[in-house]
Amino acid sequence: MTKKYQWGCPYGCHRVIDPEGGLPQGAWKIDNSPEIRENETLIDVATLNIDAASFKQILSQCDPDADDATKEEQVASRIMDIVSQRGKMHNPVTGSGGMLLGKIREFGPKVEGRDGAEVGDRICTLVSLSLTPLNITRIKKVHLDKDQVDVDGTAVLFETGVFSVLPGDMDEKLALAVLDVAGAPIQTDRLVKPGDTVFILGAGGKSGLMCASVAAKNAERMGKVIGLAHSDRSAARLKQLGACDIVLQGDARKAMAMRKQLLEANDGKPADVTINCVSIPGTEMASILCTRDGGKIYFFSMATSFTAAALGAEGVGADIELIIGNGYAKGHAEYALDLVRNDNKLRSILEGMFLQ
Repeated sequence: MTKKYQWGCPYGCHRVIDPEGGLPQGAWKIDNSPEIRENETLIDVATLNIDAASFKQILSQCDPDADDATKEEQVASRIMDIVSQRGKMHNPVTGSGGMLLGKIREFGPKVEGRDGAEVGDRICTLVSLSLTPLNITRIKKVHLDKDQVDVDGTAVLFETGVFSVLPGDMDEKLALAVLDVAGAPIQTDRLVKPGDTVFILGAGGKSGLMCASVAAKNAERMGKVIGLAHSDRSAARLKQLGACDIVLQGDARKAMAMRKQLLEANDGKPADVTINCVSIPGTEMASILCTRDGGKIYFFSMATSFTAAALGAEGVGADIELIIGNGYAKGHAEYALDLVRNDNKLRSILEGMFLQ
């Protein structure tokens, strides 16, 4: 007997439970049942790549004196609580989610074979977990140093949800980490022009490292790339990459100190383009005070308060273009993967971060 599928909204509105009439990303709760509609795709989930801001916030709620095993249990418990309450991995504090790695189990007939994919293909979703129906039956392992969580469960991808079939020339966990921030390097490519001075906050993390690699190529010899790292370890990674002309170390939450540090390192001049990849709140004003009038700031971090950025810029009379970090751009997945394929130093550093 042929299975009958119900109609589904392309944007997933039929899954919204609370509030009625909303869209999945902004909803408090969605239906995470694995029974798919005609235009949905069912995925067997293997790993969640939790958004860095979200993971840090969850980790901050753990007992600071606990050992790693206990912290893993506490993080796992919090993730299970969020998903059971909301039907998705949508951190109610940060408002962010992440993305997932899994295997296609079933296509609805309307989307069968979409983008050349087949049942059984291993994929990474390129839409946020904050809108993805997710049902976790078991958390197998929490990777505290990678923001990744291995699980058993299912997820549903809507008709408009994009994904990438995993490449055959790259480890799955590395591809997952790269694709999680695929929007950042391609947007950097669009923003940075020859001769620009580029300031990257959070430059020692995965998105920051990728943005630094792109910025160095685009700014060329007449430009300059200045990277800010917080920890000794992230500063060491940034120096190893060799993409930055200057590596600074400091706390991006201290706006005036950050401005002083940048101006001293850059002959008294602010940046033309600032890219914020910091995964903690409170770094908006450092970005603004370090950018020249008429310059641009790309807030990739989901820890950003866009209210604080807009009103903060207004409050200090900064005529700066503020750009929201849209995680999607056409061709962003292949762009990010090619960047890592073609930059041996970058690939080596990321492999050290996610494959050890």
